[in-house]
Amino acid sequence: METTCTRCHQSVLAESCYCPVCGLPQLVYNADGSNPQSQPERWNEAVRDAATVDWKPALRAALMLAIPAGLLSSMLSPLSIFGLPLMAATGAWAVVLYVRSQRPAWITVGAGARIGLVTGVLGGWIAAASTGATLFAMRFWFHQGGFYDDLWQNLVNNQMGQQWQTMGVDPQSIAMMKSWLLPPEGRAGWLLAALIFLSMTLLLFSVAGGAIGARLTAKARRPTI
Repeated sequence: METTCTRCHQSVLAESCYCPVCGLPQLVYNADGSNPQSQPERWNEAVRDAATVDWKPALRAALMLAIPAGLLSSMLSPLSIFGLPLMAATGAWAVVLYVRSQRPAWITVGAGARIGLVTGVLGGWIAAASTGATLFAMRFWFHQGGFYDDLWQNLVNNQMGQQWQTMGVDPQSIAMMKSWLLPPEGRAGWLLAALIFLSMTLLLFSVAGGAIGARLTAKARRPTI
């Protein structure tokens, strides 16, 4: 025997105390007014806390979305300019996919932010790793190191130098900063700092996206009693 949820109007089994779609508690009674013996025990069953995360399906959704998002957000990707909004959307979508497999079908903003955090860690690491792997392959496998060296020399000597002069930095300080950045050690340090900054920024946007995704799904599906 099935009944209909008074909130989302989906079918609910007669022995169920919660709607399997929106999680609304169901009032169960008999037409003759008698109280069934087995029904009260159903209310003692464990119900998933919306503030907790079942990490097995959450990691599956995060990993499935973080891999392509991280690759598209790498520094050398032609779509890297859209990396930040893409990672925010990835965190939100990971929450949506996770919520679809849960009963009740909503989670708190904090739980969504944690899913977004894991998605951002995976996506940021993949973006940094793919950037480093691409630069390594271009330098040592495709012998394009001279191109990137000339590009870096032009960036430091011309663009950065002009910016420093516009900011009023004295020539001695400009020469010192160039001496730090132009050697291979300085180039490697700048790249490492850029990769860390990229990963952290993608992480923050993914956390925000996860929180927003949880907020939107909770607003649409959270039961009102």
